[in-house]
Amino acid sequence: MIAIAIDAFDFGRLKERRDGDLPVSQLPRLMKECVDGEGSLRWALRGGTHESGYPELNLQVSGAVNLICQRCLKPFSFEVASESILVLAHDEAQADQIEAMLEDDDMDVIVGSKALDMVALIEDEALLAIPQAPKHTQCPAALVVAEEAVASNPSPFAMLKNLKH
Repeated sequence: MIAIAIDAFDFGRLKERRDGDLPVSQLPRLMKECVDGEGSLRWALRGGTHESGYPELNLQVSGAVNLICQRCLKPFSFEVASESILVLAHDEAQADQIEAMLEDDDMDVIVGSKALDMVALIEDEALLAIPQAPKHTQCPAALVVAEEAVASNPSPFAMLKNLKH
């Protein structure tokens, strides 16, 4: 696994930007959730300062991963599309304090460090974006079974129509 460390506080304060691609095969925790290591994640990280004065990171992650459908147990491609605002705290106590002050569910408060692993942060974001029980919108097998059932079983109303004559 690759590791890219940044000083999270300087990154935010200096409004730095980085972006790139990470192959799924290089993200071991994400690989455990996927069918294979195919695909990659595109990411962008921007630093800034939250309106409350604390440094923040804006992380965007997108790309396709191959998951197993929990209904039909067949693989399918899932599009990861996630964006998070991460407000930085120096320790857990400060993180709790900032969270209570902000009362905003659209952003997370994390403990930053002078050697924050960006790859782990990107992998965390991707893991949070995939569903706990991934499913096709419409399973291919269920669609075939439903079509066969409609074709083989005439509508009960069609039979009533015949009785009318």
